[in-house]
Amino acid sequence: MIQRIQTVYLFLVFVVSGILSLLFPLWKDMNGKDVYAGQNTLYVVLFGAAAALSVIAILGYKKRQSQFVYNRLNMILNFILLGLFVYQSLNLSGEATVSEKGIGMFLPVVSIFLLVFANKAIKKDEDLVKSADRIR
Repeated sequence: MIQRIQTVYLFLVFVVSGILSLLFPLWKDMNGKDVYAGQNTLYVVLFGAAAALSVIAILGYKKRQSQFVYNRLNMILNFILLGLFVYQSLNLSGEATVSEKGIGMFLPVVSIFLLVFANKAIKKDEDLVKSADRIR
């Protein structure tokens, strides 16, 4: 069923990874110019893959186990993005390249929390179906 709560969470992950990642700056460089995810091919690919995985999980609503696996892969992808952002901010901190962090660096954290909530809802649905099968 497409009207379940995990679909809402996965749609929000799509919005955060696919749309907001391109709108919010990741950081400011030493010239004070905003750096967006759209300016780096690696970030575009990783955010795009996260958005695509959430759409695939939404469309796979009949197979809850595969939906759970897609969400886990999406979490790993968001942890990789978060690791890249932390590396970028710590390795090049100060006035070398990154002078001010933007809100875009925290978007993978929001996605991870939404994916955790979606996985909890999927697990709850799976437990409900298993309990209904036991009664029969």
